[in-house]
Amino acid sequence: MKRPTLKTPEWQIEQASGQPISRDQNGQLALPLRIVHLGEHVATPPLLLTVAEAEKLHASLCYALGSEPTPDKAPDCRKSIQYPGGRQRF
Repeated sequence: MKRPTLKTPEWQIEQASGQPISRDQNGQLALPLRIVHLGEHVATPPLLLTVAEAEKLHASLCYALGSEPTPDKAPDCRKSIQYPGGRQRF
């Protein structure tokens, strides 16, 4: 059976490197994105999130990363906590 050839996606959206998350004038969090079409940079728009949306995204990412090893420099929210009785929570 012949394996399908993987090709570069027509569109790519990723976090813009070197640009920190900031707050806009309304208090929303602005996550800079980089949009690329056929290998050419198109735009760098912000993904605007309310605090509630950012918290929901944060919780979803922590849950999705739950089985991944925690890097040494990870924030405290990614480090496991041992509770009395040996029960582990994140």
